[in-house]
Amino acid sequence: MRTDIPVLPQTLSALTELRKNEESVDVHDLAAIVMRDPLMTVKLYAHLASRKSARQITDIETVTGCLVMMGVPPFFRTFRDLKSVTAYLGDNIAAQKGLLKVIRRATRAAGFAYDWAVRRQDFDTEVVTIAALLHDIAEMLLWCFAPKLALDIRAMLSATPGLRSTVAEREVLKIELNDLENALMVRWKLPELLVKMTDNRQNNHPQVRNVMYAVSLARHTASGWQDAALPDDYQMIADLLHLSPEQARRLVDPTFVDTEVI
Repeated sequence: MRTDIPVLPQTLSALTELRKNEESVDVHDLAAIVMRDPLMTVKLYAHLASRKSARQITDIETVTGCLVMMGVPPFFRTFRDLKSVTAYLGDNIAAQKGLLKVIRRATRAAGFAYDWAVRRQDFDTEVVTIAALLHDIAEMLLWCFAPKLALDIRAMLSATPGLRSTVAEREVLKIELNDLENALMVRWKLPELLVKMTDNRQNNHPQVRNVMYAVSLARHTASGWQDAALPDDYQMIADLLHLSPEQARRLVDPTFVDTEVI
């Protein structure tokens, strides 16, 4: 990965603080900081993949596993010169807000994906969670390195209500962001299971649907629980979790009022 991906300012601050007593840092505490930042998460995976030896037969699929394999002191040595997104975006407030909006959405999607994976008794719960966190990594990188293109896509979507984001992406970028993301993950040699879970084309697999539906719900609820697409989301979640649409809505919608109880 030739371009140095920046991280969130709060990630930089948290790691700087932990580095003061790195010998006593718990791997799980470190993993929690990494997984709050999709940019830092993908940096970790890409770095470890670039150092993969021929003797390593299986992928390390979780952030915790990556950190155990790497070791805490080597982690801090490797990532001692992290750059903040503010160093790239400077005073471009629109780009900063656009990036943070996508990252907040990704964090929400990861939460939904985790809850449903636990409910489904998925053995790869952490990988499902990370896949949802990284599902829109290409969009995040677009805001970091080509904010004008990201703004062009947003302007097109704002000007044409109901326009699918994939249409706007193809118009501006000549490629859909999910396809670009998949190509990047393959190029970076990220774990095969993680690449598969973020590939919308493989939606016949329940883990992929778990991720897709979590991303969709996070997108449609970014501004509240009134989006016209939510009934379709509830139906998809219901099918995934073997619930009724009403049960699915009750599960995810904090504003839901059960009229039978009132």
